[in-house]
Amino acid sequence: MTNKRAWVNWAIGRIEADFNRSADTHLIPLPVPALPDIAIYLKDESSHPTGSLKHRLARSLFLYGLCNGWICENTPVVEASSGSTAVSEAYFARMLGLRFIAVVPRSTAQAKIDAIAFYGGECHFVGAPGEVYAAAQSLADELGGHYIDQFTYAERATDWRSNNNIAESIFAQMAREPHPVPRWVVCGAGTGGTSATIGRFARYNRHDTGVCVADPAGSVFHRHWAERSVARVDHSAGCIEGIGRQRVEPSFLPDIVDRMEVVADAASIAAAHEVSARLGRRCGGSTGTNVWACARIAAEMAARGETGSIVSILCDDGARYADTIFDAEWLAARDLNVAAPRQAISDFFETGRFAG
Repeated sequence: MTNKRAWVNWAIGRIEADFNRSADTHLIPLPVPALPDIAIYLKDESSHPTGSLKHRLARSLFLYGLCNGWICENTPVVEASSGSTAVSEAYFARMLGLRFIAVVPRSTAQAKIDAIAFYGGECHFVGAPGEVYAAAQSLADELGGHYIDQFTYAERATDWRSNNNIAESIFAQMAREPHPVPRWVVCGAGTGGTSATIGRFARYNRHDTGVCVADPAGSVFHRHWAERSVARVDHSAGCIEGIGRQRVEPSFLPDIVDRMEVVADAASIAAAHEVSARLGRRCGGSTGTNVWACARIAAEMAARGETGSIVSILCDDGARYADTIFDAEWLAARDLNVAAPRQAISDFFETGRFAG
């Protein structure tokens, strides 16, 4: 066996050992007392070692790169990211002794930038989110490194049949609940990898579960889902980090998405504030986007007299957004008034009816 293969074997062993000593993430009930026959749950992905849903993706991407021969000893690893994926990839790069550079927009939350640095990563800043792709590829070429490219490989790097992917974990944890097969699973789309994994898993196991993607109003994904010829938008995708894009990413698979819910940024932030208060801990804007969509679906189900469960994702820790969505001056500077949508989502939890 060559020294190159020996190092790759060691690297895979390191990642698998880390996975083996990590507990699964919790599935948390989100009570709506007014709807006793509809149960909502949040899969708490913030409890991963790097604090977000992207920890699963980063692990898969590194294993994919190692097994494809793209990542070897001393290979510089480069990623285009809005922050959370880069935090998780920096963690795995440090574990393997590899240099890691994240190409991120200057608007990325400072807490994410600090977390990338904490794990030994470097940041290369670009002005606009749409510039990250070409800049990352150029930097990887310049360094003789590997552009890990979450946007292309997210849906294929993850084993959607098993291997404790997020869908398998959700369905296993739901087994003893009153409605063990969720009627809906709600998630956002940044790469599209999460909705692809959940949709494929549900179909493969013949579950009667719909996949709903909650998408920021400025994003292209819901436009593409409605009309396949729409591949990009020229304006900003919005201020909810981690989800929504100006271009349709290769990993987004619209044909296995059953429903799209469009959520305004102010509504996402308001829901993040409300859920944070109800859980006693902060969660991020993408979680708020998910919960807003869950409220719409739950209210519709109740109006039709349906029973069942809805599962969504608590994507990351809201502490990362202390200087953005939880900062009054930041909101005011962007003319984001969250009072009215906050009242709407609060009323949903109290009455089961939703005006959002």
